Amino acid sequence: MDSSKSRGALQDSTSENNNNNNDGDEEKDELCPGFQDVDAFVKYGLGAVLSATKASGALPQVGDEYDFYRSFPGFQEFCQSQGDQLLHCMSQIMQYHGCRSLMRDRNKLTGLEERFDLVVDSNDAILERAGILLDEADGVNRSQQPVMPAGFQPPKIVVSSWNRKSSGSGSRAETFRLLHAKNIARPQLKFREKVDNSNTPFIPKIFIKPNAVKPLPSYFTSKQICKERPEDLDVPAALADFIHQQRTQKPVEDMFAHPYQYELDHLTTPESLLSKPEPQMYKPIAETNCSFIDSLEDLVALNEKLCSLSEFAVDLEHHSYRSFLGLTSLMQISTREEDFIIDTLELRSEMYILNEAFTDPSIVKVFHGADSDIEWLQRDFGLYVVNLFDTHQASRALNLARHSLDHLLKHFCTVDSDKRYQLADWRIRPLPDEMVQYARTDTHYLLYIYDCVKTQLLETNHGQPGLLQSVWNKSKDISLKKYVKPIFTEESYLELQRKQKRSLNTQQHTAFRLLFAWRNKLARQEDESTGYVLPTHMMIKISEELPREPQGIIACCNPVPPLVRQQINELHSLVQQAREMPLLKAEIAAQKTKGLTPIKKPEVTLFGPHDTSRVSESDLPHFSPDELPVKQGVLFSEDEHKMDVDDEKKSGLLAQAKITLFQEPETKNDQESLSVAHMKARRIIEAFENPFRMVRNNQ
Repeated sequence: MDSSKSRGALQDSTSENNNNNNDGDEEKDELCPGFQDVDAFVKYGLGAVLSATKASGALPQVGDEYDFYRSFPGFQEFCQSQGDQLLHCMSQIMQYHGCRSLMRDRNKLTGLEERFDLVVDSNDAILERAGILLDEADGVNRSQQPVMPAGFQPPKIVVSSWNRKSSGSGSRAETFRLLHAKNIARPQLKFREKVDNSNTPFIPKIFIKPNAVKPLPSYFTSKQICKERPEDLDVPAALADFIHQQRTQKPVEDMFAHPYQYELDHLTTPESLLSKPEPQMYKPIAETNCSFIDSLEDLVALNEKLCSLSEFAVDLEHHSYRSFLGLTSLMQISTREEDFIIDTLELRSEMYILNEAFTDPSIVKVFHGADSDIEWLQRDFGLYVVNLFDTHQASRALNLARHSLDHLLKHFCTVDSDKRYQLADWRIRPLPDEMVQYARTDTHYLLYIYDCVKTQLLETNHGQPGLLQSVWNKSKDISLKKYVKPIFTEESYLELQRKQKRSLNTQQHTAFRLLFAWRNKLARQEDESTGYVLPTHMMIKISEELPREPQGIIACCNPVPPLVRQQINELHSLVQQAREMPLLKAEIAAQKTKGLTPIKKPEVTLFGPHDTSRVSESDLPHFSPDELPVKQGVLFSEDEHKMDVDDEKKSGLLAQAKITLFQEPETKNDQESLSVAHMKARRIIEAFENPFRMVRNNQ
């Protein structure tokens, strides 16, 4: 009895558990609240996306229609609230996927561009994660190592020598990542004098000429007044100066001449600089004071200190990737006792103060490889150098193994330079200590190297100053260099195209020319380098492929430059314009682009009666189809008959059109004129029947 009761209770409990499990299974089968499975969720989501797309398409478009609706305050408030909700949703999605989500930041000057790049990067990350999950759902695991054949060795990653450092004998080499930053505030926005990227020649910025033997032309002294002319405010500075020069009839040579041409031409090297020096050992860099100059008062004090010296060393750090013309970001100056680092981005408009020391002929300015430094000083600061000594030219005169500053430091100072920051972004502020130490190294030992190379130049030439004098002369020639601004012309692309050594057809040639012009124009407008706007290898890829769709242009770029993504529609129109060109040979296309006539064939020295190559079109008769004279051709001379058209009107027909295949040779009636031999030969010929006449008679 008890056992039967217990069995009944067990069955009841089992049935209740089964019912509870069924209810739980139904709850577990539901994908998310309101959706039983993935198909239902996808169907609902697709419908919501289509509805949102249709609704967005019905919104007022950018232009007159949008401007009209935007004039109503209610429409503005609605757009503002909806935009905030969209940005909030986007920020939540980006945070969920671990992306940066500063979508509501509207205080930065470049906020719109940064937010656009932020959305693009987030889309790439989200789509990449979705692709990985889809692959895993299909059974593809990307984390698994691929199956390699037996004996296969993966390729080794080669690290270039400038980015390798050995930590000791027998130890493995270490590599370094260059210091850089993605979101550096553009220094150009703080410049008092805006960068002139116009397509006009460069005019020197100098308006005060210290240490002058020949006075500065009046054009430069009145330059500050010229800039305040209200009628020239809407044109570039260089063009305004040129217009003012035309108005006042100033000599054009004064505008583009080297301001210190006369002083450098009459500069003589004193005997003290041609004699053998006693090398003065440098102080350890750890015991040398280093001052960072970023204020006008400190710059004036530095100039006074430099004017009291007999020599000092100079070097520059340059940035060219995020600027069209380039930016001089840092200047290092070293004396025998201390080092100075000048923030040229902060003191860009006041750097002309150093002209007093830089142009003093009694002070030696020691550079290494000053060819570019001289041009950068003129372009950015209006600084010029008188009495320059270039240790690079001295190294070449000594025929050293290498002529780089790193080799000179190793050869004379036994110092291993650290090249980790050679390609660093020198716009970073504040400068890290490592970059400060690297900048100091470029000039700290340079005065000692200057003493050493002078000594070796004299010893190599047996104490004679001829070799040393040649280095001074070459250094003076470098000081005479003038900065030349890159000017765009219709043929500027030809030089780059010749360097690529690629054969392009007409369409590819046109695409390359149009993309080159677009890149140059956009780089000037945005103050970016052409390599940042569109690298050359990507431009060649697009020109060769000529994609039909904008997505094809994106596929030719890896990674895609930001300005290419923003201007993709304009790029696509340029490529389509190139595709409409007729296909011709590359040589003819180049001649037509340059506006030249095609190459003429060499003249033929032979001449025939029907050769009309030397006859001009004006000399030929002109007839309409109705007025063209016609003369009927005949097959045999016997069938010839007179034509209705007079032969005098047929100026283009010089001979009768007839076939004389069966015509008998004309014979003379007077047989007496023939000799006996001729008579005998004629009788022999007449004895034979002409086969052509036999055929004709049979017909």
